[in-house]
Amino acid sequence: QVQLVESGGGLVQPGGSLRPSCAASGSIRRINDMGWYRQVPGKQRELVATISSGSSTNYADSVKGRFTISRDNAKNTVYLQMNSLKPEDTAVYYCNAYIVAEVTEVYWGKGTLVTVSS
Repeated sequence: QVQLVESGGGLVQPGGSLRPSCAASGSIRRINDMGWYRQVPGKQRELVATISSGSSTNYADSVKGRFTISRDNAKNTVYLQMNSLKPEDTAVYYCNAYIVAEVTEVYWGKGTLVTVSS
């Protein structure tokens, strides 16, 4: 059974940094694209960043220059380095991945809360 588990969220002051991670586990044959999304109550989930199996990246305009997505294929893990955090970055952050396994589909983690506040 494939699952994604996020960790590394928390409370940080404006201007601070966090580096959440998301690890995939189970009977995985291959992981294609991986990504981070975020959601605040009452709003739709929005794209933050994606990374392909070849490490091509894509970012939302709101995080360009502040966030960096990366992956460690040996560990089936994706990271999101978040710098210069703003209060408007407060959200639940979810990772997803297109995983080739017994059931091939896009898998989602359960989310990790990031709160930016003084």
